[in-house]
Amino acid sequence: MKKFLILLGSVLFLLPLHAQSEHTALLLSDIQEFYFPGGFSELSEPENAAENAAKILAQFRENGGEIIHVQHKTKTQMAIHSMVEALKDEKRFVKTEINVFNGTQIKDYLDSLDTDTLVIAGMQTHMCVEAATRAAYDYGYKVLLIHDACATRELSWENVTIGAEEVHYSTLNTLRNYAEVISTEAYLKRITRHQE
Repeated sequence: MKKFLILLGSVLFLLPLHAQSEHTALLLSDIQEFYFPGGFSELSEPENAAENAAKILAQFRENGGEIIHVQHKTKTQMAIHSMVEALKDEKRFVKTEINVFNGTQIKDYLDSLDTDTLVIAGMQTHMCVEAATRAAYDYGYKVLLIHDACATRELSWENVTIGAEEVHYSTLNTLRNYAEVISTEAYLKRITRHQE
């Protein structure tokens, strides 16, 4: 009996937490033109985040996973960036609020698919990504936040300037209470191991 429990524990240890399944959806939040160089709301190193988001997106496409693109409605530069451009059959939600669950039908859509897990990436870390992560957790979804597939910007408070890196990592530190915060590489390795 003891050997069986040890073996069972070893197997469970090797199983990935929140492995991608038919009940998992990828949510790409606001990876839009206005956040990139030349845009009216440039972020710090958005290209790196988009490149990693594109890797996650490619993995979902390869495995037939559910993909949701979120766009914040703006007058100009609203298009999804070419690195993660939506295909015709991929679901899109356009929002006017910071939180994508506020004012859209995304919750009904996710529930219609029996979704239980959300993989989240996008922009900005401390705004729309944070809001989506917290709301998803509050609604009972398991959340995996791909930390290096997110980007943000420098902020200021009165006479204090807060660097983009500090904004990013302090937000991630808080969101560990709502999600499993994981890198692109670690997530892709986990899914590959699960599929073997």
